[in-house]
Amino acid sequence: MTSDPKRRTAYIVRNTNETKIQLSLSLDGGPLDLLPATAEFDGYSSRNGDHSLHEPPETQDTNTHASQISKLQHIWIWTGIGFLDHMLHAWAKHAGWSLRIRCRGDLAIDDHHTTEDTFLALGTAFTTALGPRTGIERFGYAYAPLDEALSRAVLDISSRPFFVGDFGFQGPMMGTLNTQMIHHGLGSWAQNAGVTLHVHVLSGENDHHRAESAFKALALACRGASKRVAGREGEVVSTKGVL
Repeated sequence: MTSDPKRRTAYIVRNTNETKIQLSLSLDGGPLDLLPATAEFDGYSSRNGDHSLHEPPETQDTNTHASQISKLQHIWIWTGIGFLDHMLHAWAKHAGWSLRIRCRGDLAIDDHHTTEDTFLALGTAFTTALGPRTGIERFGYAYAPLDEALSRAVLDISSRPFFVGDFGFQGPMMGTLNTQMIHHGLGSWAQNAGVTLHVHVLSGENDHHRAESAFKALALACRGASKRVAGREGEVVSTKGVL
């Protein structure tokens, strides 16, 4: 998706009976090409007479609730779950990523498969873009507030997938996203990304604020852990000699 050899990028397609996903990621920001035309997306609504609000826009030039295009970052996200899009947007923005996602999921059932598969695809993209786990900080941690809410995220690019999360949500839903799916989704991401991740919401009264502060803390932890360290090129940051 890019010709710049210095940028760490990945393009992922994940198609199942439950979801169709295209995802393009650059860990270092910068421009991203539009997602390639495929039968699963382009012209699908016109051919099938499906113009649901859950359907991705026919063209990626359409500004969405989770799009932001600048010289430094290209972000364009559509999963059919508005609150999920909002969290992915915040994650990409504050991690310094460029990210394009479009997903057609079985939302007539519920939000589970769409959320899970989107996080799995993003985890695969993260580890693919990262490439050999050498010359990086490896560890990242951050605190992020949003008004009364405060969250902490700690990340180890360890190749030992593990997730611990404590969000303390008060309600069952945020928009059309089940709050359980934030925990499950981040666990799915950690599994495919090959990372150890701890995310804790330390305080907060509003569920939206709790969730967004958590994703912003995660974004900053990702940014720190994946940072390339000058002079450490090719070095494995482990006493084992391998990650």
